[in-house]
Amino acid sequence: MNASAIARTASKVPAVTLGFWAIKILATTLGETGGDTLSMTYDLGYLVSSAIFVVPLILLVAAQIRARGFHPALYWATIIASTTAGTTIADFATRSMGIGYTGGSALLLALVLLSLAVWHRTMGTISVERIASPKAEAFYWTTITFSQTLGTALGDWAADDGGLGYLGGALLFGGVLGVLALLWFATSTNKVALFWAAFILTRPLGATVGDFLDKPLAKGGLDFSRPVASAVLVVAIVVLIWLIPQRAGSHPSNATGRMQ
Repeated sequence: MNASAIARTASKVPAVTLGFWAIKILATTLGETGGDTLSMTYDLGYLVSSAIFVVPLILLVAAQIRARGFHPALYWATIIASTTAGTTIADFATRSMGIGYTGGSALLLALVLLSLAVWHRTMGTISVERIASPKAEAFYWTTITFSQTLGTALGDWAADDGGLGYLGGALLFGGVLGVLALLWFATSTNKVALFWAAFILTRPLGATVGDFLDKPLAKGGLDFSRPVASAVLVVAIVVLIWLIPQRAGSHPSNATGRMQ
């Protein structure tokens, strides 16, 4: 088996398909309802809830990095862990620490951009087609966790400070994602940049949809039960993972190529 075949066999990041985006949006919505279930419904608070969610996140990222191949259940469990932890961490920063949605969004955006910049400087690329080493995976999961946290703050900023409400925020982010999809298929715009823009923006979409589902009617939500909504989302994600073919992405053995 040549080096390229070995690299593909060892891939642990899924191919970016329509199914990938469908599961990702459901996972980010689950992150919002699941995070709010612990911090608000069960009244554990943002700090305690963050501590609870961070533990499985660390364990799952470690398991993901140590794994020899792509395991859909492990990958998506890690995504869900990052988005639930991101929800409570963002809420703790913006609400408990009092830096507000604008300050929190600005700070977290800076952390996402810093993570991408350091990753690119170290590895020579931030393409998800080149996640072929533990170091690249560490950058990948660090960036993802920052982006999931940013998405919560950004969604809250659009819904509250921006005055759009939860449904308006969801329509805004959904519309922007539609524009990114058009750019992907109809133009030669940098695919790596488009991927990360879309990946980041699916999180505030999920945050606003999640809030729309479970916030009180007086605040513009549908007042669904957070635990029930979370359980339904878990079932939907499991069904999609089962129904949609899950395969590893193509990861070239040369992981130091230029950003394309």
